[in-house]
Amino acid sequence: MIWSLTEGEDKPLKYPVMFRAADAVVVNKTDLAPHLDVDLARFRRHLADVNPDATVLELSARTGEGVGAWLAWLRAPLGPPLGTARP
Repeated sequence: MIWSLTEGEDKPLKYPVMFRAADAVVVNKTDLAPHLDVDLARFRRHLADVNPDATVLELSARTGEGVGAWLAWLRAPLGPPLGTARP
């Protein structure tokens, strides 16, 4: 699922079923963190309370930071791209 930093760190507690079902949570708009009153560490604690196994991927679509890690997570179950040598 994608969670925007602008939504507030209480969302895992407010919507636990949705967060419990997620394999990964993409934290979007991280470039806005310096301008918001949002505690990312608190969000992570709340998420861990409802889903300690969720992968957390922080990214900013505006700057591109973290997009590579997100794409790698998406591609991992697929294995190497066709035409590439396997180890």
